[in-house]
Amino acid sequence: MRILVTNDDGITAEGIIRLAAMAKQLGKVTVIAPDSQCSAMSQKLTILTYVDVKKVKDFPIEGVEAYTVSGTPADCVRLGIDRIMTERPDIVFSGINNGYNTGYDIAYSGTIGATMEALFAGIPAIAFSTDYRGIFDTVDEYLLKVTEEVLKKPIGCDEIWNLNFPGCPVADCKGILWDRTIAQDDFYNNVYTEQPASFVDGAVRYAITAEPTERAYEGTDIKAILDNYISIGKVKSTVVTPCAEDKITYRGKLKNKPV
Repeated sequence: MRILVTNDDGITAEGIIRLAAMAKQLGKVTVIAPDSQCSAMSQKLTILTYVDVKKVKDFPIEGVEAYTVSGTPADCVRLGIDRIMTERPDIVFSGINNGYNTGYDIAYSGTIGATMEALFAGIPAIAFSTDYRGIFDTVDEYLLKVTEEVLKKPIGCDEIWNLNFPGCPVADCKGILWDRTIAQDDFYNNVYTEQPASFVDGAVRYAITAEPTERAYEGTDIKAILDNYISIGKVKSTVVTPCAEDKITYRGKLKNKPV
C-alpha cells in the first residue's frame, strides 16, 4: 500500500512523525508536509504565488521519503499526486493534528482540507487528531490498532474517516466509539478579542482566543472526546458525488492516473 502522509502543523510537528512511523508498518510511506504552520487553512490552494518543494534530508523516520512544500496541506496532497510521487497513493493520512477536529471546527481544518483534496482525486483518506496539549499516551497505544480496523471497513468515495484521540493518560481512555456524528457546535469556542495596539489611522487589532467546550450531545464526536473515548466518524464532502469506485472521474492531468 502506498501512503501519502501530510498535515497542517508542518514537517517538524510531533504528530506527523508519529503518524509516519505508524504508516510505515502498513506500507510504503511518502511524507509531504507544509514547511510552516498551516492550521485553519481548510482546503486552500496557493494560486497567487509560487510553491517551492524541497526534499528533506534528515526526516527522523528511517526509510521514509519526505518533502516540504511552501504551501498549504491541500497543495501538499495535490503536488504529491500530480508531481512528487512516481505512483498514485492508495490512501492519504493527514495528521496527527495538534488539536481536535470535531464539530464546526472541521470546516476550518487544514488537516481535513487535505483529506478532501484527496477525495477530489478519487483517493480515500483518514484524518487523525488529538488534544492540543500534545499528550500522546492514548495515541501511542491505539494508533496502529485503530487504523487497521478503519482500513477494514468500507467507506463511500464522497467520505473521509475522521479519528480523534482523547488527550488523556491511556489508563483513563474508555475505549473506542464508532459512527460518531459531527456535533453542531465548536469544540474550541473561538472569540475575537481586542489586542493592545496603536494605529495612526484608528485601526483596531483583534486576535482569536479559544477555550475548549464542556458541553456536548450524546452520540457526537465532541461528547466522545469529552468522555475520554476515541471518536471515529465520517465527514462527507459537499461537492464530491457518491459513486461506484469504477465511475470516479480524476481531475487534473495526473501523470500516473489510471487509463
